[in-house]
Amino acid sequence: MKTSSLAAAAALVATPALAATCPTVSAADVESQFNAFNAAWATKDPDKVVKLFSKEPVLLATVSNKLRDDTAEVRDYFVSFLKNSPVGKIDTSKVRIDCNTASRVGHWTVTLTDPNTGAKTDVKARYSIIYTYEDGAWKIAHLHSSVLPPSCRAADIKIGSGA
Repeated sequence: MKTSSLAAAAALVATPALAATCPTVSAADVESQFNAFNAAWATKDPDKVVKLFSKEPVLLATVSNKLRDDTAEVRDYFVSFLKNSPVGKIDTSKVRIDCNTASRVGHWTVTLTDPNTGAKTDVKARYSIIYTYEDGAWKIAHLHSSVLPPSCRAADIKIGSGA
């Protein structure tokens, strides 16, 4: 009896209808998601930006200390942030792809323009973006960006000192 139960379980696992269906995606496809994100920023419409996020987003933004983990909070952030006419540029990038998720991590520069003076500020930061395949499209499930820390001299870092 045990043998037939194991055989039945193995047959279920091997059935193509029950196998995971993974969307076809390349590193270039994942990288192109940033172009859509940057284009949405350029519209200054927070609703267009929010449409790029999953149903259950997480945003740890570069210029905010608040964890935003629902659509309303993500939208609230972009209402203010987009007033600065952000323009992003990827400086370095590593892409990893799984079945229904993809990640992109690296460094980027976000140029912000003061709406009152027109002065531009480059914010250099590291980022991680995790995409999920949801409702037939790649969506941002998690975006974390943080300003790069000041440069450290190697002589100032003591390995193994707990610092």
